[in-house]
Amino acid sequence: MLLLLLLLQLLLLLLQLLILLLLLLLLLLLLLLLLLLLMLLLLLLLKLLLMLMLLLLLLQLLLLLQQLLLLLLLLLLLMLLLLLLLLLLQLLLLLQQLLILLLLLLLPLLLILLLLLLLLQLLLLLQQLLLLLLLVVLQLLLHCYCYFYYS
Repeated sequence: MLLLLLLLQLLLLLLQLLILLLLLLLLLLLLLLLLLLLMLLLLLLLKLLLMLMLLLLLLQLLLLLQQLLLLLLLLLLLMLLLLLLLLLLQLLLLLQQLLILLLLLLLPLLLILLLLLLLLQLLLLLQQLLLLLLLVVLQLLLHCYCYFYYS
């Protein structure tokens, strides 16, 4: 009977040891699960960080694209300004050619006016000459009249 009691006690001890081992194993499993959850959380955080970095890169790329578009717009405005300047220059050249053509057209008129002025001057000179001649003839007639009158 004593032997049976000892055996029973030993069995109880073994059972307690087994329960303790099972609890320890359960604790280990819980720790492992916790570690796994922690690793999953870390992976999630890493993924989030990666997404944030990707978003930052995308934002930087967008900023670069915006600067490039601004530069392109500036270049386009500069080209438009150059085109306007070229058109203005073309217009000025056309105006200059038009003025030269007008001068060439007006040149014969100016020459005719100059010839008319010269002719008028010549007529004035001729008139003065005729007046002078008339004065001389009148003077001669006066002298003749005086000569015949007093003689």
